[in-house]
Amino acid sequence: MRIVIVGAGAVGSYLAERLSAEGQDVVVIEDNEDRAADLQDRIDALVITGNGASPTVLQEAGVDRADLLIAVSNSDGANVLACHVAADLGVKRTVARVEDSDMREAVAGLEVDFVIDPGEAAAFELGALVKQSGVSELVEFGGGSLTLVGATVPPTSPLALKPLSELRVNQSDFDWVVAALVRHGETIVAHGDTTIEPGDHVLIMVNSEDVDRATGLLGVRHHVIERVVILGATRLAELTAAHLTSEGYEVIVIDEDPTRCRKLAEHQGKTLVICDDPTDPDTLRSLNLDERDAVLGLTGWDEVNVLGCLLGKALGASSTVARFNRIEYVSLLQGTGIEAAVSSRLIAAGAILRFVRRGRIHSVVTFKDTDAEAIELEVGKNSPAVGKSLVDLGMPRDAVIGGVLRNGQTFVPSGISTIETGDRIILFSMPDSITTVEKLFAQT
Repeated sequence: MRIVIVGAGAVGSYLAERLSAEGQDVVVIEDNEDRAADLQDRIDALVITGNGASPTVLQEAGVDRADLLIAVSNSDGANVLACHVAADLGVKRTVARVEDSDMREAVAGLEVDFVIDPGEAAAFELGALVKQSGVSELVEFGGGSLTLVGATVPPTSPLALKPLSELRVNQSDFDWVVAALVRHGETIVAHGDTTIEPGDHVLIMVNSEDVDRATGLLGVRHHVIERVVILGATRLAELTAAHLTSEGYEVIVIDEDPTRCRKLAEHQGKTLVICDDPTDPDTLRSLNLDERDAVLGLTGWDEVNVLGCLLGKALGASSTVARFNRIEYVSLLQGTGIEAAVSSRLIAAGAILRFVRRGRIHSVVTFKDTDAEAIELEVGKNSPAVGKSLVDLGMPRDAVIGGVLRNGQTFVPSGISTIETGDRIILFSMPDSITTVEKLFAQT
């Protein structure tokens, strides 16, 4: 697939690296010479320095032969214009990042096939993590009927130090399947002979009504959160504050910039805004944090987010979540007291990757400490998987099916479950096997 990416910022560069590593035919357009040169040194793809909305530059990038144009620069207007021009030049599909809500309503008819706002999606993800405190992931599939729950397993977890085949027999009061785990930076797609160790980051799929049971199985201690302290008055902080206050939480935002504080206070009348250093222990201590509090580090600096969350945890908060730009930091935080991390670039990547994957893809989720993907796709009528049980599918060793949605009903499959035409399945796969599983389930 030929893919043209406009903008080599956090989202664009991440997508370019991931897609070029998969062997996709990637072209990146970036108007900043230094950023373009840096990316060219890191990826095996063509990087063009220029204006991504220029017809001349888009023609140089071969957009007329492209299957997809992804416009993710820092300018909403430039992204929409790039999609419009590229469509006129013959690109098959277009995706634009648009953060301005008024502009999102106005893009109809401007040749933008899909609009994403990573900040808005991240705010809802943060809300879910606050509600189900202690977990590292909480991702819905199948229209909300299946949920992927992730957490770092403590020594007290019922999952620890037993083969999964034995656990499935002893923990059979509800349906669940361990999809994958990350251990010392290595991803292991789970099978019956897999044994989970304390400290593993485990991803488990369950029916949504069984999320509380899943957290108990993982050994997660859940606290009911009443107050949320947000560090930083960024756009993500404002979106998250608005979402949390609408859900009934008491919200406090701390930022040392008076202009940002004044702006947020004007927009969020129900939010208490404190203009002070979010990493000052005295400032956090004055809030008398306890187990009913969560601390969210949402500044634009990873180091500030980490430090603020660690201080919040030390001063009594039961749950902490940090925003990250540098994904490589996430794997270093296991055991530090920071339960979860959010990344706008990963959220954007997941939204965009469903346009890259083959077959009828409903959603794609990428993760913070592994290259594995969770893909929700529909089984085609001529798929070679139709009529076969899971044990007879011949799935790659590093891929596993975590859930099935059939005729409005969902279930977590076992080895004897069979695949039917029209099933929506949620599968987990490492990059090397994604093409194989797509061919297995897509309509031929």
